[in-house]
Amino acid sequence: MKTFKILMIIGVVSVGLLSFTKLVQEEWKVPAKYQTMKNPVEASKSNVDLGKTLYAKHCKSCHGKEGLGDGPKAEEVDGNLGDFSSKKFQAQTDGALFFKSYFGRDDMPSYEKKMPEKDDMWAIVHYLRTLKK
Repeated sequence: MKTFKILMIIGVVSVGLLSFTKLVQEEWKVPAKYQTMKNPVEASKSNVDLGKTLYAKHCKSCHGKEGLGDGPKAEEVDGNLGDFSSKKFQAQTDGALFFKSYFGRDDMPSYEKKMPEKDDMWAIVHYLRTLKK
């Protein structure tokens, strides 16, 4: 009986530590260079429209039509897809959104090869701004 209690305590502590580790790993650090980077692409209607088209091609399948994280492939992703309309998401700088979207991590793919023109990702950032509540 004593061995069982010890194993239970070890099990509970292990699960707690694993949960904590998972929370720490989810923080997405954006390098200072990107945190302060300004969008070099003009926020014109044509660039927002381009961003919308590219979003539909590259992002909508996971992030959903309105950026709510409810796309048809969303269930295949382990991480949180976020809500692009939220105040928390929209409070990020353009450079931070570019960095996360372009370089990716974990289930979020890198677009360095799929989208070699960085201005295309900057156009998507302009489109993401239109999704705010």
